[in-house]
Formats: sequence, C-alpha cells, structure tokens
Amino acid sequence: MTDEPAKKGYWMGMVDVTDPENYPRYIAANKAAFDKYGARFIVRGGRGEVLEGPTASRLIVIEFDSYQKALDCYHSPEYQEALKLRQAYSTAHIAIVEGV
Repeated sequence: MTDEPAKKGYWMGMVDVTDPENYPRYIAANKAAFDKYGARFIVRGGRGEVLEGPTASRLIVIEFDSYQKALDCYHSPEYQEALKLRQAYSTAHIAIVEGV
C-alpha cells in the first residue's frame, strides 16, 4: 500500500468585472477564506486570451493542497460572504477541479 499524497484542487474561473470601482472590495473580502484554506494564486487577472467559448476580462487559477480544501473554501462562511460582493460586481464561470 502506497501513501500517495492527495491530489491538489484548483479553482478555475473566468470573470467579467461589471463594477471595477467596487470589485476591489471583493478582493479584500476573499482574503480571509483564501488565507484560511491555503489558497495560492497561479493566475490572477494577468494578460490572457480566450480562444474558444465565452470571453472574460479576468482569468483565474487558484491552487489548494487538495480538492476537498478547494471545495471547503468555496462553501465556507468566509467565502460565501465575499461571494455576495463578487456577484454584485461581476459575472463569473467558476469550476473546481482535481489536479493530476
């Protein structure tokens, strides 16, 4: 029996900011959840190009130590509070996936 480490979990997102003046409130609010669950930004709004499918102004990839931690972070009370701000200031497509 081998003790394989848990596979990492990732949030992958495409976000269109609809209220750029207030969107930084969401970024400040999500910090508590991301710190608590050990989130590491791999991609956060840098230069990118959507080649197929719906477009987005911001692309994100956030890494967690496990798929379960990625899910737990999303469903946490801390993130659910921040989510209200994100939904007020943007539209998004978010997926949580397990890494290889």
